[in-house]
Amino acid sequence: PPASQNNEQGSTLRDLLTTTAGKLRLGSTDAGIAFAPVYSTGTASGKSGRTMPNILDDIIASVVENKIPPNKAPKINVKSEIKDEPKDDRKSIQDDCSKLYSDIQYSWICDKHVLWLRDHKNNNNWKLFKECWKQGRPVLVSGMHKKMNFSLWKAESISVDFGNQQADILNCKDSIISNTNVKEFWDGFEDVSKRQKIKNGETALLKLKDWPSGEDFKAMMPARYEDLLKSLPLPEYCSPEGKLNLASHLPGFFVRPDLGPRLCSAYGEYALEVQRVAATKDHDIGTTNLHIEVSDVVNILVYVGIAKGNGVLSKSGVLKKFEEEDLDDLLRKRLKDSSELPGALWHIYAGKDADKIREFLQKIAKEQGLEVLPEHDPIRDQSWYVNKKLRQRLLEEYGVKTCTVIQFLGDAIILPAGALHQV
Repeated sequence: PPASQNNEQGSTLRDLLTTTAGKLRLGSTDAGIAFAPVYSTGTASGKSGRTMPNILDDIIASVVENKIPPNKAPKINVKSEIKDEPKDDRKSIQDDCSKLYSDIQYSWICDKHVLWLRDHKNNNNWKLFKECWKQGRPVLVSGMHKKMNFSLWKAESISVDFGNQQADILNCKDSIISNTNVKEFWDGFEDVSKRQKIKNGETALLKLKDWPSGEDFKAMMPARYEDLLKSLPLPEYCSPEGKLNLASHLPGFFVRPDLGPRLCSAYGEYALEVQRVAATKDHDIGTTNLHIEVSDVVNILVYVGIAKGNGVLSKSGVLKKFEEEDLDDLLRKRLKDSSELPGALWHIYAGKDADKIREFLQKIAKEQGLEVLPEHDPIRDQSWYVNKKLRQRLLEEYGVKTCTVIQFLGDAIILPAGALHQV
């Protein structure tokens, strides 16, 4: 083409997408493509017939066969083109689900923000999960431990099998990392007298940093790896080979995110001495600070240890601490169920609130006299555990509500990529 047309041919991807999508309106097949667009041959009702063109296939075809100059791009009113966009109406979603999925045991918790699937054995769970997942909401599935070989996940069992392994151990109180035998960590998991001491005689709050992870997990713990995989909730989505797991369909030339699995292990925060410190400094200590994962995550609580020794709250004292949180009524009811064993406290935020939370944490850092560098991101750096007082300020000053979830033994928490959380 003449030189004057070269700039037009160098259209941006946005131009190309809007051009092709604009021509692929309902009832239109004239997309300027050298061969016929791809149509699906069936409908939702099962009747045969031609339906809406596969827009992605047509766009790809137009890239290969017939590059469309941007000056021919029609103006598109996105709002008028998308007629069936799902509404973020929690009440209507609940009403629809109650009619369509009456055979599934489920509840809504956290102000209707989290779906709780109560029967892990129901083969239809994935259908309701799909509707919730479209909305980008977390999902909790309970009872997964009933499918697992519980003896494999006991602290004592792991210590016996792998105590001589070296790993990074983080003390969550002072952020100091040391490399040591994991036996030291596991021996103190349920016996406070065997835990490390730090300054002022305080007991260390230790966390094993993702040990083991990924291929190391599979190679080091094959029996536990297989036990975990056969016990995953919603295998259509969560299994590495699940037909609805996007990662299982990625071509080999893609750089995949670390899909794990990884073992996350930490001591509980509810020791009496920690509570005294918290009361004095108004600072709660988390074992996992506020952060975002780049991929969807499923986290199963496979074991809960009951610590014994001086300076540790009794089980009733731990329950009382949980009850002080801003909990959903159904979670409070679970706490009173003697057959349920609570093990972890989660605070979850929607991905859309990330910018507000980032701005809030930078504001708090300045209030505390901390240096706020432009290249530092408080969420990416995982430098904050947002305590109760700060969570209240976040709600009052920015309108961001915290979703508080107690994870009981056997609970699987499934988070969409981009959801902020701390534990």
